[in-house]
Amino acid sequence: MSRFQLALRVSDLDSSVAFYTKLFGVEPAKRRPGYANFAVANPPLKLVLIEGEADQPTVLDHLGVEVFSTDDVDAAASRLTDSGLITLEESDTACCYALQDKVWVRGPGNEPWEVYTVKADADTLTKTGDDGACRCGEPNDADAAKATAAGGTGTRCC
Repeated sequence: MSRFQLALRVSDLDSSVAFYTKLFGVEPAKRRPGYANFAVANPPLKLVLIEGEADQPTVLDHLGVEVFSTDDVDAAASRLTDSGLITLEESDTACCYALQDKVWVRGPGNEPWEVYTVKADADTLTKTGDDGACRCGEPNDADAAKATAAGGTGTRCC
């Protein structure tokens, strides 16, 4: 089953986990330092919580669609590219404590969307910038250069 993904950057991870556990009636499927995710069956949702700055409001980090396989990611990448969207593909990338294959696109409001599959667990939250911070949806040097040449912007993993 594919499912919608909503990733939120929250200031208080523990209280957010407690709230969403009550809201959806399920415990987190994965809980790591600075990170939690919920695999909600009804509605089919992957809710990702990423710890952000203290005392800041919750904000959208990124959106996504989790699919079954790399073949599904490849099919989405082809469909998106064929429809004229700028895509950025990542293979075997560590993101959200998982090894993933994914393709990124930007919505009309510059919101980052990913179509991804989880291949295995990983020991790290994400690949990061030089300062160690997560950079979902922000340009990084190599990806930005590649995507800019194609008329878009590069992104980093969630």
